[in-house]
Formats: sequence, C-alpha cells, structure tokens
Amino acid sequence: QVQLVESGGGRVQTGGSRKLTCTASGDVRSIVTESWYREVAGKEREKVAQIPTMGPMIYADSVRGRFTISKNDGKNEIYLQMDSLKPEDTGVYYCHVEGVDPSVRVFKVWGQGALVTVSS
Repeated sequence: QVQLVESGGGRVQTGGSRKLTCTASGDVRSIVTESWYREVAGKEREKVAQIPTMGPMIYADSVRGRFTISKNDGKNEIYLQMDSLKPEDTGVYYCHVEGVDPSVRVFKVWGQGALVTVSS
C-alpha cells in the first residue's frame, strides 16, 4: 500500500547539521500523519517529531529548537532537518506514517532506518 525509503544518514561533527529524507510511494493519498522516531543507546524507540493531521508540529523536548520536520507533498517526501547536533543524538532514525485505507482501517508503515553518528 505505502512504502518508505530513507536517505541522508551518515557521520557529522558535534554542532553540525544533517538532513534526512523519507520518500513515500504507493497509495500516498491515504496518509494522514507523518513522523520521525529514533533508537538511541539501547533505549526504546522514541518519537522525536510529528506532523499531525491538524495543528502545529510536535517535537520531543530533547530536540525542540534544533530539529525541524517538514514535507513536500508534490515530491512525496518527508524531511528531518537536524541542527546543533550532539553526541547523544547518535542513533538510528526511522520515518513513520499512519493513514486510513479504503476499508476505514488504520495502517502504520516504517522506513528501513538511517544511522546518524555524531562525533565529539
């Protein structure tokens, strides 16, 4: 139905920036919300940013003011701009979408994950 492919992972120095891109394909018209999650240092997967169905963007306290989530519907792309990166931001980042199929069932799709390493 919907597939997600991530790109933009890599290594960056402390204080630097990195931009992740998530490209969606399939029945993209059914998507109603987009978000980014991460897994850091053995912790549970946590949501860091979200574009809700309605209202302003939502950010985790740990990234607010440094990360920016956005999208380009014409290109079917979702972005995570990461600025002022810290070593504790090192981890695997996943894009995530939720939607409603023609049978009015909620679905959830994950990207494959992108490793971001911040060097101190």
